[in-house]
Amino acid sequence: MMTRRSLFATAAATGALLTLATAGSAIAGGAKGSFEGRSNHETSGSVRVFKDGDRYIVELGEDFSLDGGPDPRVAFGKGGSYDPDTKLGALLNLTGKQQYAVPATWDVSAYDEVYIWCEVAGVPLGVAKIN
Repeated sequence: MMTRRSLFATAAATGALLTLATAGSAIAGGAKGSFEGRSNHETSGSVRVFKDGDRYIVELGEDFSLDGGPDPRVAFGKGGSYDPDTKLGALLNLTGKQQYAVPATWDVSAYDEVYIWCEVAGVPLGVAKIN
């Protein structure tokens, strides 16, 4: 017999599973976003995260542009917080298309932002919300 308590517990669990499945499949299908400048820097252009074989790739678009900054890095974040453990590497160029491989052991569905991070100053230079 199903009680109200078990009904709500089942509904909550099902909702949580659907949310997790949706987040993972959204990234698997390719998540996209656009950069906005931070810390008085001009950052613009598109970014996408997509699956390529058994790993994910972060790709900055042809329209990507950063006005400069010492030691810019590409990384992930979530909910407005940069995650220092997700650095993908130094920014290859201030403009144009570039790709960064995500280690196969990382769960990209845990993140909803791509950061251009200044390692020297410890501030964001640009952030793109991805979905």
